[in-house]
Amino acid sequence: MTFHPREQILDAAHHHLPAEKVEYPAVPVFQKTITVMLPAFEARLKDAGASVYKPADLAAAQALLAAQHPDAKVICSASPDLKGNRDIQQVANPHELADVDVGVIRAGFGVAENGMVWLSQEDLVVNALGFLAQHLVILLKPTELVADMYDAYMRVHLEDTAYGCFMMGPSATADIGAVLVHGAQGARSMSVYLV
Repeated sequence: MTFHPREQILDAAHHHLPAEKVEYPAVPVFQKTITVMLPAFEARLKDAGASVYKPADLAAAQALLAAQHPDAKVICSASPDLKGNRDIQQVANPHELADVDVGVIRAGFGVAENGMVWLSQEDLVVNALGFLAQHLVILLKPTELVADMYDAYMRVHLEDTAYGCFMMGPSATADIGAVLVHGAQGARSMSVYLV
């Protein structure tokens, strides 16, 4: 085996470049109107196993939460918009959230192309809420959507938060037998309230 000096290798690569310049592929421009993004967002959420609801207002959202989880003993809300019975501001240790039946979080924004929501440390208050709760209720203003991940990364400012993640649907895993299990590593269900 013969080793070539770096210059010989680069020179050989340079001489074998195509004679004509090849144009980069055009980046498609998608319509970024709410009438296009909202149905796409809802469809992707459902594909991921989440549910979508459109309560008329916050009072209707509170009633929906109670109706969907009548047996919940511990509801912990990280948002002042919906009330729970565990005050997340009093949680000193993330392990205290291990018994949470329903976690309520207001997402910063959603991504239409894949149905993900952006959750920062400020949204979660205690990061473990998004992963220890048995069921998640995500509050999202329907106008807080971006079309794709290109737009999403323009809204993510990691210098302003210590933690953030994109979340899409409930936790899910499937084994080689194609058995899908929700809640294996996180929430068993996720509901997005567009309110």
